[in-house]
Amino acid sequence: MEDSLTITRPVTRRSFFKLMGSGLAVIVSAKDVFSSSFISDATLAEDSIAAWIHVDEAGLIQVYTGKVEVGQNIRTSLTQIVAEELRVSMDAIRITMGDTQLTPYDRGTFGSLTTPNMSPILRKAAASLREMLIEMAADSWKTNVTSLTAKEGKVSHPNGTTITYRELTKGKKILKAVNQNVTLTPPEQWKVAGQSLPKVNGRDFVTGKHQYASDLQLPGMLVGKILRAPAYGATLTSVDTSKAKSMAGVTVVEDQNFVGVVGPDTQAVETALWEIKAQWKMKPQPSRATIFNFFREQAQTPRSEANVGNVDSVFQSATHVLSQTFQLDYIAHVPLEPRAAVAQWTGNNLTVWTGTQRPFGVQEELSELFKLPKEQIRVVMPDTGSGYGGKHSGDAALEAARLAKSTGKPVKVMWTREEEFKWAYFRPAGVIDVKSAVSEAGLLTAWEFHNYNSGPAGLRTPYEVPNQKIEFHPVDSPLRQGSYRALAATANVFARESQINDHAHMLKQDAVAFRMQNLKDPRLKNVLSATAEKFGWNKSAADSGQGIACAYEKGGYIGTAVEVRVVNGVAVIQRIVAAFECGKIINPRHLKSQISGSLVQGLGGALFESIDFTEGKIINASLANYRVPRFKDVPEIEIVLLDRPDINSTGAGEAPLVALAPAIRQALYQATGNRQNQLPMLPNG
Repeated sequence: MEDSLTITRPVTRRSFFKLMGSGLAVIVSAKDVFSSSFISDATLAEDSIAAWIHVDEAGLIQVYTGKVEVGQNIRTSLTQIVAEELRVSMDAIRITMGDTQLTPYDRGTFGSLTTPNMSPILRKAAASLREMLIEMAADSWKTNVTSLTAKEGKVSHPNGTTITYRELTKGKKILKAVNQNVTLTPPEQWKVAGQSLPKVNGRDFVTGKHQYASDLQLPGMLVGKILRAPAYGATLTSVDTSKAKSMAGVTVVEDQNFVGVVGPDTQAVETALWEIKAQWKMKPQPSRATIFNFFREQAQTPRSEANVGNVDSVFQSATHVLSQTFQLDYIAHVPLEPRAAVAQWTGNNLTVWTGTQRPFGVQEELSELFKLPKEQIRVVMPDTGSGYGGKHSGDAALEAARLAKSTGKPVKVMWTREEEFKWAYFRPAGVIDVKSAVSEAGLLTAWEFHNYNSGPAGLRTPYEVPNQKIEFHPVDSPLRQGSYRALAATANVFARESQINDHAHMLKQDAVAFRMQNLKDPRLKNVLSATAEKFGWNKSAADSGQGIACAYEKGGYIGTAVEVRVVNGVAVIQRIVAAFECGKIINPRHLKSQISGSLVQGLGGALFESIDFTEGKIINASLANYRVPRFKDVPEIEIVLLDRPDINSTGAGEAPLVALAPAIRQALYQATGNRQNQLPMLPNG
C-alpha cells in the first residue's frame, strides 16, 4: 500500500525526488517506477535516475548537471557520453546546466573535475535508464531482457517489433536508483563518444544568438551601478548622495558601506554615480615594487607538503648544488565577458541569472546575505563568456540582488572592463625559493622548495628525490586573490622545471635525458618522449633556442617544447609542440582546442601579463595598458594527443598551461643567453 500525503505548498522538481528517495512516499510495485507530478519541498535525491536524466513527453532526453559551460565545450562531451550509453543521436539530448532549482547540487566547475567526476555519473545514469527501458519493454512483451536491444531511441524485439523510449515512459520520470554496477559501454565500442563531433549549439555561439547574463532583458528591468572605493583597503567615512537622488528616474541605495545607483539605462546611472561625493579613509598598502619583500616579511606558519630524509646534510656534502629564487606577478583573468547578473524578487523569493562557475556557491552567498533559506533562492547560470577560475564568487549577483530588493524591480548589474580589472580577484603573486643537489651521475639527491603566497597546487615534485623539504608559506595578500586556471601549479611548475633545466645545463646533460633518468612515472615519461619526438629535439637551427618541460596536474600529463629565434635582435617564439594525455579521449578535436587555448593563455602569463599597483591602486586597469597575447604573438602550435582507452577520462582545462613558461625560459636562454627568473619574462614585450 502507498503512504498518503497532504499537499500544503508548491514544490520543485528537485524537492520531489528527495521525498521519493527518503521513504516518505514509497513505490510498491516494480512496475511503478514513475512520477509525473511534484509533491514535496525537500532536497533532491541524487541517487535516482530522474535526478540526472529522463525522457520527456516529446521524446527528448533531458539531462541535468550542476556543472556549467564556461567556454570549454563541456556540454558537447557530456552530451556525447549520454548519447553513447542511451544509443541515441546527440540531437535527441538537451542538457540543463547550473540551475539550482533544476539540477543536483554541485560544488562548482573548477579543477578540471567535470570530465573525471561528472562523466561517470551521467554515464551510469544513462546506462541505468537504458537498462530500465529494456526491462520495461521486456515486461510489456512478456519476454527476457537478454533478447532485446536498445538503439536509436527504441527498444527492439527479435521479431521486429519496436517501442520508443517516449512510448515506454510517457514523459514520466524514473525514480529507480542509478545502478552503480551497471555495465558501461567499453571505450573500444564507442560510436559517439571518442569522435570529433561539432560543438552542441555551436552555430548559436558564433552567430551571436546565444544569450549570456549580460544579454538578458526582463520587463521593467533597471540598470544598476556600484560606488567603488579608490583603492584596496579604503573605507567609506562620509557620502553625499543628494544630487544623485534629485535626478529623474534614479534611485540611490545606501546600506552602510554599500552605495549603489539604479536607473533606466547605463548613461543615467553613470551620471548619477559621478555626482555622488564620497570621502574615504586610506590604509597603507605595499606596492608592486615592494610586494615580494612583503611576502617574506608577512609569511605565516608554513604548511609542510613533504619532509623526507635530511636535505641539509646532503647540501653540505654535495658537489652540484643549485639555489635560485623565482618571482611571479599578480595577473588578471581577463574574461571575454566581465561579471554580470540580473536579479528579480517575487515576494520573498529571489531569482538571479549570473555568469558563475559556482551557482550553488552563489546561492549560499545570497542566502547568507539576505538570511533566507536556500530553497527561496534560485541561481541560473546561462553560460558565461569564459572564467579561467576567475568567476567562483557571486559579486555581481549580490550587488544586483541588493539593488533589486531596494527598488522592487528586476535589476541588471554589468561590470565594466575597468571594474573587472580592479575588483575581480587576481592570480596570486608569489616568491619561490628552490635549492637542489644532484650526483655526478645526474641523479637528484636533495630538493628544498618554499612557496610564498602563490599557493600549494602542484607543489610536490614528480621526480624521484630521496631527500625532500617542501613547504607552502601563506600570506594575507594586500590585493584580492583567488583561483586561476591551474591555480599555483603554473608558478610551482615554472620554478621546478626551470631548476631541472638549469641542473641539466650545469652537468652538460641533455634536458630530456636528465629528466628521463630522474622520473619513474611512465605516463609523464610518455608525454615527454612524445613531445621530444614530434618537436625534433636537438635538431633546431643554430640561430634559435629550444626549451622543454613536463608536468602532471589535475589528472592530465603534459609535455611542452618551444623554439625561439632571434629576429633583428628580438626573440620571437617560432613554434610550440605539446603532447598531452588525459586517459580516454571523448572528443579529440575539442581536446585539441582546449589545449591550444590553454597554451595561448599561457603565453600571456609567461611573457607579458602583470598587474601594476601602488598603495592599493591598480594602475593598468584597461586592455590598453594590460598586455594580453595578440594574434601576432601566437606561433605555430602542434599538439600530440596520447589516447589511453585503458584509463578513465580526466580533465584538460588546466594541465596544458603549466609547462609552457619553463620551456620558453630555457629556449630564451639558449637563444639570447639571458636567463629569466620571473614571470612575466618580457613585461615590455
